[in-house]
Amino acid sequence: MTFRRLVFAIGLALMCLASVSVQAADEEEASDEAPAEEQAAPAPSIYVAMDPPFITNIGQSTGRLSYVKAEVTLRVASKEAETAVKDHEPRLRHEMVMLLAREKLEELSKPEGQEALRQKALEAFNKVLEEEQTGAEIMDVLFTSFVVQR
Repeated sequence: MTFRRLVFAIGLALMCLASVSVQAADEEEASDEAPAEEQAAPAPSIYVAMDPPFITNIGQSTGRLSYVKAEVTLRVASKEAETAVKDHEPRLRHEMVMLLAREKLEELSKPEGQEALRQKALEAFNKVLEEEQTGAEIMDVLFTSFVVQR
C-alpha cells in the first residue's frame, strides 16, 4: 500500500468514526427533544397561482397607453390559508388590479418599484383576509413573470 493510500484510508476511517459519534449524539439529543422539535418544525409552503395573469394599463393615460402583465403566485403555510385565498380570489384580484392602476410606468420599470408593489400587494391581500375574518395569512407574493410595455 502506498503512503498516499494509507493516509486516505486513515482519513476515511476517522471521518466514519466522527460521523458515527456525532450521529449517536444527535440521536440521543433528538430522543430527549423530539416532542418540542415536532411542534417547532415549520410547515412546508403551499403555492397558489392566481390564474389568469394580470394584464392591465398602468397609471394615467398621457397619450399612449402602457400595460403590465404580471403572473402572481401566493405562498401560504396551510391548507386553510390556501382555501381562504381561493375563496376570496375575486377580491384579491381586484386589489391587485387597483394597485397596478395606481402605479407609475417609471416605477414599475425598476426592480425597486416592483419590490415595492410586491410589498403593497402582500399588505393589501392580508388586509382582505383579515377583513373577511379568515384567520389566514399570506406569507409572500411572488411575481413569476412581470412584463411592462411602454
